[in-house]
Amino acid sequence: MSRTAWFGGGLALAAAVYAPALRRWYLTWGATAEEAEATLPGDELLPEPDMLSTRAVTIDAPPERVWPWLVQMGSGRGGAYTYDWIENLFGLGMHSADRILPEFQQLAVGDVLPMGNGGPGMRVAICDPERTLVFRSEDGRWVWIFSLAERSGRTRLISRNRIAEGAAASAARKLADRLIMEPGSLVMERKMLIGIRDRAQGTPVG
Repeated sequence: MSRTAWFGGGLALAAAVYAPALRRWYLTWGATAEEAEATLPGDELLPEPDMLSTRAVTIDAPPERVWPWLVQMGSGRGGAYTYDWIENLFGLGMHSADRILPEFQQLAVGDVLPMGNGGPGMRVAICDPERTLVFRSEDGRWVWIFSLAERSGRTRLISRNRIAEGAAASAARKLADRLIMEPGSLVMERKMLIGIRDRAQGTPVG
């Protein structure tokens, strides 16, 4: 293919990825319109993010069976239940557990979970057992919210990411975030949410 064809194809792909309807889908995968617009505990920690995603999954298990899988997440702990090999390309040291790890069930506000490769750790900002777990990066640029709601014996699990790019971010960096990071984050987070769901339900993990 000629350079012109490659360039034209790239522009077409970028336009498709950035189309409002598609962008709304990959930023709110699994979430209802009400969930995407709802205010969650922890939103106030980063009120004006540059990037915002709200994704959700229904789990056929009560919150008390979901919570243990959340509190043990992290590098050197229970992992992230997503594609470990991708996480570890970035030196995150993730190894997703397929069982509850008693040694990682105690989590409290102020605890810091390392992110590998010397990156800013994730500090526990809110820990309301079986309801809300919120992490905030030590540099203040990332807030990660997990919200659990009981629905007739089931759990509605919402994962929300609020990210600030920083004033020094270049226009090229911001564009790359929109075209690569935003849709790419769906690949990882969808796998994570399904991984938590299957583990809490006792479904064999593939």
